Amino acid sequence: MATALHADADPIADEALRPVAEKLLAGERLDAADIVTCYESHDVVGLGALAERANRAKHGDRVFFAANQHINPTNVCVLRNVCVFCSFARLPKEEGAYTRTIEEVLQEAGGAKSAPTREFHIVGGLHPNLPLQYYTDMMRALREAHPGVHIKALTAVEIAHLARLEKSSIREVLLALRDAGLTSLPGGGAEVFSTAVRATIADRKLVGEEWIAVHREAHTLGIPSNCTMLYGHVETAQDKAEHLLTLRALQDETGGFLTYIPLAYHPDHNELGTQMGWVGRQTMGIDDLKNVAIGRLALDNIPHVKTHWPMVTAFVSQVALDFGCDDIEGTVVYERVYHEAGAETPMEMSYEALIRLIQGAGKVPVERDSLYNVVRTFD
Repeated sequence: MATALHADADPIADEALRPVAEKLLAGERLDAADIVTCYESHDVVGLGALAERANRAKHGDRVFFAANQHINPTNVCVLRNVCVFCSFARLPKEEGAYTRTIEEVLQEAGGAKSAPTREFHIVGGLHPNLPLQYYTDMMRALREAHPGVHIKALTAVEIAHLARLEKSSIREVLLALRDAGLTSLPGGGAEVFSTAVRATIADRKLVGEEWIAVHREAHTLGIPSNCTMLYGHVETAQDKAEHLLTLRALQDETGGFLTYIPLAYHPDHNELGTQMGWVGRQTMGIDDLKNVAIGRLALDNIPHVKTHWPMVTAFVSQVALDFGCDDIEGTVVYERVYHEAGAETPMEMSYEALIRLIQGAGKVPVERDSLYNVVRTFD
């Protein structure tokens, strides 16, 4: 690949990308200006070639996936009228609002006994009355019923909300959850760290520094986590560059991030889309592939980059496996959050279909658990 940059097979069509490519080939890190250049370039093929080179150096042809199940205990959220990009949240007495009992959560999770499930992915709204004990009791019940299944649960926003409800510290909440069976944290709630962006799409939500602080504390306690960025709304290239560099800096400090997941904004059924002029601005495949590739190039210290097929379609996710991506969202079983926002993808994907999708891209499927321990490899 190094010589290809100067040969007839040179993948770089945009001359503005050439200094970035040379920097990468020299093993140097990208700075904010480099990342902005990548976002402003239309040479998605060139970006993809650079990202795939970086990905192959880490993982070869392997693509990881998990047999997982999404569980959303409640959609009741105190930020219902604050996060204008969200289509999932409801007020307590609003039509469609729900809160599961622990017995109902266990019933929903019951299918894991007859499936190869290895991870419960649990996120929901910021319920004004659900105490920390609700979540610790839920996790203990899930762990007892499904002892071999990891529990990846609660975003940094949910953790901070519980700390406020309990008049407790972030550390004490995390310790209680860890003792109850929490294995890792998902990366949701990061959106974009820019103060101006958050003032527009998520005013009064946990600010970027607080999100980072929750994940720093989790890493300190030995709880690894994922990280994300929501793209395709009001953010600029500079906003995205600074967001990625903030994630990279925390990873330099703690090493606690497992994977980075770029998340595509969906404009349906939310205020940003219906009332603030973002209708019809759903991301395109080029946007989705570019965000995967740039994530891989900028976040050189985060082991994995995941594509989220319920958001961007299985087709785009399959293509993303040649754009620097080594991990694909798993079986899911029932995805609510993005389908409320207009996602038209299936609610789940079978274990066998995931394997076929990865193999169809010429890659080697590797089943993993939440912590990226290899379960089996399909050579």
